Amino acid sequence: MPGAAQAVGVTPVGLTGLTERKYYLAANAGKRAPMPGFVLLVRAREDGDPSMRIGITVTRKIGNAVVRNRMKRRFRALAREILPVEGVPGADHVLIGRAGGVERDFDALRAELSKACAKVQR
Repeated sequence: MPGAAQAVGVTPVGLTGLTERKYYLAANAGKRAPMPGFVLLVRAREDGDPSMRIGITVTRKIGNAVVRNRMKRRFRALAREILPVEGVPGADHVLIGRAGGVERDFDALRAELSKACAKVQR
């Protein structure tokens, strides 16, 4: 249904969510691309499945629940737009929010995510 609002907590189209802590910990051992608004962690699963999985985490140091949820909504929108095209197939992607990420311009975050995806694919 075009124009329908997407429910909060729903994984972006074409991506599945990371549901267990062990996947986040495993992604920490993968490639890392720090950017001013976030850190992107990418780890190839090597299980033969070409689907991409996404995890988003924002700590309480960033702000209260309203600020953290706003940042996660922005990250989900970025992931929905950028990762199906520029992400690593068959890998887990984790976005970790940084303090400057919530007030950064959305276009700047988009450019940073594209740059981070290119960096981890090298």
